[in-house]
Amino acid sequence: MIQDYRFSHRLRVRYSEIDGQKIVFNAHYSTYIDIATTEYFRTMLGDHLIELAETHTFDPVLKKITIEFIKPAKLDDFLDIHCRVVKLGTSSFQLKHMITRGDETLVEAEVIQVNYDTASGKAIPIPDDLKKNILLFENQSAH
Repeated sequence: MIQDYRFSHRLRVRYSEIDGQKIVFNAHYSTYIDIATTEYFRTMLGDHLIELAETHTFDPVLKKITIEFIKPAKLDDFLDIHCRVVKLGTSSFQLKHMITRGDETLVEAEVIQVNYDTASGKAIPIPDDLKKNILLFENQSAH
């Protein structure tokens, strides 16, 4: 349900994102989800987002994405991409996304990301202070 989401990011469908059927090409939904995830953490971390990535402290990479297409989006639609963290592990976290157009749900997705150190090429723990901030924001207890 939409009330389970405390964060959303709005965008408008552009001409370059539609296909021959005049609906959003399926691969663009993954991009929308990625944008919303970045904006979620930008809201949480502010200017520190880039710094954390550059210092190899917090730089998540996509491990898995599952997308369920319910209804298509069309040119010039305003879409709200809702995002929330539903589970935190040592180095990974699971998110749920919902893409809506007004009151209509168009897409639901589940994403798993892993905090990754590009220098070592390995997964690294999510910093405890970041975990605490996520749990506070999402109003959850530790999983």
